[in-house]
Amino acid sequence: MPTYNEAVSLPRTAEAVMALPLPGLQLKVVDDASPDGTGRLAEELAARYNARSAGGARPRMTVLHRAKKVGLGRAYAAGMLAALDEGTEYVVQMDADGSHHAQVVPQLLGTALSTDAGFVVGSRYVDGGSLDEEWGLHRKLLSRFANQYARTLLDTRIRDITAGFNLWRAGTLRAVDLTTLGSAGYGFQVELKFLAARNGHNGVEIPIRFEERTDGVSKMNLATQLESALLPLRLRLRHR
Repeated sequence: MPTYNEAVSLPRTAEAVMALPLPGLQLKVVDDASPDGTGRLAEELAARYNARSAGGARPRMTVLHRAKKVGLGRAYAAGMLAALDEGTEYVVQMDADGSHHAQVVPQLLGTALSTDAGFVVGSRYVDGGSLDEEWGLHRKLLSRFANQYARTLLDTRIRDITAGFNLWRAGTLRAVDLTTLGSAGYGFQVELKFLAARNGHNGVEIPIRFEERTDGVSKMNLATQLESALLPLRLRLRHR
């Protein structure tokens, strides 16, 4: 769970994750030196949740601090690599702002366990998936266009290739080699799914409802939008 200035939303999201009835689950927050104190707050939350499970072989929550903000994709890669080093079998990536419902995590895991999928996507664009009504028509059209644009260029059947709520098998992440990914921002979502599928790891999509954040502000800016627009073209040219 990457964070940057999410001090208002993180406690509620962490509580929802920690309440999940999943033995062995660990929440790893990757904070990019948030000036609002998110990293410090995450440490306080970790101390609280780990104290409740004192004597366990593994802490329930850990925090990875990074020196500065260098992009969502880099934060995800750092957290995933750390999780793999710790022997994690499955890695879930999700937002800290409440857009992703923690209650879906068991469904993501259940789908992976019941199929041979290398990754499971919480999809807004399969039957049953939806977007918050607070999203205006412009944002909805832009999101759908971005997905269709990336899918067409990369010739993939993944309906929500830009989705940020995903579960990955450890073997899938190792096959991709996270250290080689070029995306620093939101394009990471597209690049990782594309390369996983290219390496023979099939993905399964399950429907989710994507909520509008209730606190804080989006980190999407012109630079990340431009990177996301150019990435599918670069991937197509590199792997054609």
